[in-house]
Amino acid sequence: MVLACGGKAILPARVAPCMANIKSQIKRNGQNERRRARNKAVRTELKTRAKTAVVAADEGWDDAPDRLRLAIKRLDVAAAKGMIHKNQAANRKSRLMRRIASLQPGELADYEDAPGEQLGEDSDSSE
Repeated sequence: MVLACGGKAILPARVAPCMANIKSQIKRNGQNERRRARNKAVRTELKTRAKTAVVAADEGWDDAPDRLRLAIKRLDVAAAKGMIHKNQAANRKSRLMRRIASLQPGELADYEDAPGEQLGEDSDSSE
């Protein structure tokens, strides 16, 4: 992508940005740069939290549920603050839950095979 600045062709804006002459635009550029750095830090943390939750579940750590809960909480906060779109947060949570569920098939099977817990079964009715 080539940007033009005052008639000169330059490479990407981060390499050689053009300095704005208008005071409000200078302020806007500074705000955008600060937001970009903050968003990058949040997105990096989201990836780290998801990765640690998967590793904890895979290796059977005691605090695996807490790590999963924290990863989901961070995704929700990022969506609420507009760092990522709410649908992207939902998709990431869904993918994370499916991945962790695939790592722990035995534990989920225990809940599914519990007697009287399936829908439509009533353990105390003999009719």
